[in-house]
Amino acid sequence: MNRARNFPLYALLLAPAILFLLVGLWAGLERMGWALPPLKQGLEALHGPLMLAGFLGTLVSLERAVALRVRWFYFAPLLSALGTLLLWLGAPSTFGIALVILGSAGLGVMMLVIVRKQPAPFTSILALGAWMWLIGNGLWLAGFGSAHVVLWWSGFLILTIVGERLELSRLLRVSRNVEAALWIVIGAFSVGVALDALEYAFLPAETFGLGSRLAGLGMLALAVWLLRYDIARRNVRLTGLPRFIAVCLLAGYVWLGVGGVLRLGEPSVAVGMYYDAMLHTVFVGFIFGMIFAHAPIILPALIQRPVPYRATLYAPWALLHTGLIVRCTGDFLGDFTLRQWGGLLNALAMVFFFVTILALTLSAARARDAQATRADRTIH
Repeated sequence: MNRARNFPLYALLLAPAILFLLVGLWAGLERMGWALPPLKQGLEALHGPLMLAGFLGTLVSLERAVALRVRWFYFAPLLSALGTLLLWLGAPSTFGIALVILGSAGLGVMMLVIVRKQPAPFTSILALGAWMWLIGNGLWLAGFGSAHVVLWWSGFLILTIVGERLELSRLLRVSRNVEAALWIVIGAFSVGVALDALEYAFLPAETFGLGSRLAGLGMLALAVWLLRYDIARRNVRLTGLPRFIAVCLLAGYVWLGVGGVLRLGEPSVAVGMYYDAMLHTVFVGFIFGMIFAHAPIILPALIQRPVPYRATLYAPWALLHTGLIVRCTGDFLGDFTLRQWGGLLNALAMVFFFVTILALTLSAARARDAQATRADRTIH
């Protein structure tokens, strides 16, 4: 009975996150030069906020609120969604960003509660990631350059994923030295992100690069650690859903490493096709690779419905990575058309994936209803 009563609350907060994903993809395609019917003047400039705050920030906050089962905590994803909506509708950016900041502060508070309830290395890493999002949003409001704000946003998502993977990798019983090495890498990455902001605030533009390069080195080292110690290395030998998740994870770690290498190569670049590759190897290859891996696990908890595994999930996964390879090839060759087509394939893969998830969920629901009907007929 509780599940039925709470489902609309989950749906009301999950629905805008999915909407912001779709609008964010539309804005990204406009930004890449595709001639799409305009949804709003200047929408392409909101591609990052729609994807980061509207979709991913709202989704992560919603997941934490569901886990804690405290109704007040639902204000965190609600405020993040409302702030993004105000930005989309054209309200003064200060108001929208302020609401997003309040939403990220709510996530930070939730993580402090989680750390207090379950003090462990992985919860501390999750909390650090949440507070990176809050700081990044504060710098966004203060008018920092988008390339420097995005580094904090990437820190939020990277550390969120690393914390969650560390929790699962406890099954492998990694040694204290291995765990200590992870903390050193996270420390270097975090110092790099903070140093990049300090460089932007206090140094001439031509001297930028040390913080970004250190953050890139941290990304590369995190990718190596995850490839070596994540339980996905074992699960890839299994079948079904465990193998699908492992394949998604391992491919994502490779892309994180590529993104780190690219940041090492050109740490201060903030525009252009190289910058596009540097960002999207992380945000598409790594972040969405993780979403593809975890969605069959996380969504059932959010929507209170099972999501069965089918091998068809590999189709959008393959399309996502094919598109990213095409996109990055266009970036490195200076081929704008190739870059456009790669971006379109990325967007289609994301939509294809969620449509596949929806179809699998509805199919499972129909099968359960049919089984229940047959059982009822048998009884009567």
